[in-house]
Amino acid sequence: MTIENAAFERYRRSPNEKTTLPRLLCGTAIVIAFWMAATAVVLFAGTYAYIVWRLPGPSTGKYMQDFLASPIGILSALTSFAGIWIGLLVAMRLMHGEPLSALFGATRRVARGDFLKGLVAVLITSLFSEVLLYWLQPEIARGPIALSSWLLFLVPIVLLALLQTSSEEMLFRGYLLRALAYRFRSPLIWAALPGLLFTSLHWSSASTLAINACVLVSIGAFALLLTLLVYATGNLGAGLGAHLGNNLTGFLLISHQEGYNSFALLNAKPLEGPGWTNWDAVLIAAIGIVSTLLTMLLLLHRRSPLKVGASGQSLP
Repeated sequence: MTIENAAFERYRRSPNEKTTLPRLLCGTAIVIAFWMAATAVVLFAGTYAYIVWRLPGPSTGKYMQDFLASPIGILSALTSFAGIWIGLLVAMRLMHGEPLSALFGATRRVARGDFLKGLVAVLITSLFSEVLLYWLQPEIARGPIALSSWLLFLVPIVLLALLQTSSEEMLFRGYLLRALAYRFRSPLIWAALPGLLFTSLHWSSASTLAINACVLVSIGAFALLLTLLVYATGNLGAGLGAHLGNNLTGFLLISHQEGYNSFALLNAKPLEGPGWTNWDAVLIAAIGIVSTLLTMLLLLHRRSPLKVGASGQSLP
């Protein structure tokens, strides 16, 4: 399986002369500042509303944790990722003198066809991985949400999940990768650094060391796939679709996280819960890697009907 990099070379050469390391660091600081500000607003305003209006959810006396574990808290937490979009808009204009659309690809448009292919491919391989996880741990129960409520929240969840995943792709596979690739030839810098940063954000203090390790390995493999999609297409479209498909599976279909299971139809044994062995962790990591490899074949093999490429249609 050979990956042509002509489209990526156009993407990496697209930044202007203002894309320097000091400006990249300042721009990154701006994005983080807006992200943290948006998160703080959501946390404090949301917790206050949760207490005053007595919104539905857990009641343990730990108000902020109760708010974040409630359905409205989950939705509110996803809105905080708007801070990344705002920060990127400011950083691109202020530090680099470029429009935000420059991060989408060399054409400054999102490849629509590749977005849909990435979404479909990950939904297929997520189903495969869920079958394997069920074989490993068959503790799956019907979620608390009624089907009518699930249908009611379907569109808002999809839109908010798109807000979250697109902001992460724009930051890690767009802003950071593009600028570092412009300054450095080695993928150990422009691919590995954003990937490691993205992966490290998925560490959970509530999980054991073994489970954290298996999750980070799986996330790291998925981050590598997302980077390869940018390398193959010179566009964020396929990665945007793949990332969305991955998160929608957990938000809406089968949840493996206790804090994010309010809208899922099915709840599996939470990864942060007790009872997982080191061998379980190894198998979970293996399932994640195999699922990512299958997604890679679906999206990058030349005979695949879902193969992505620079010729995909674009979103205006």
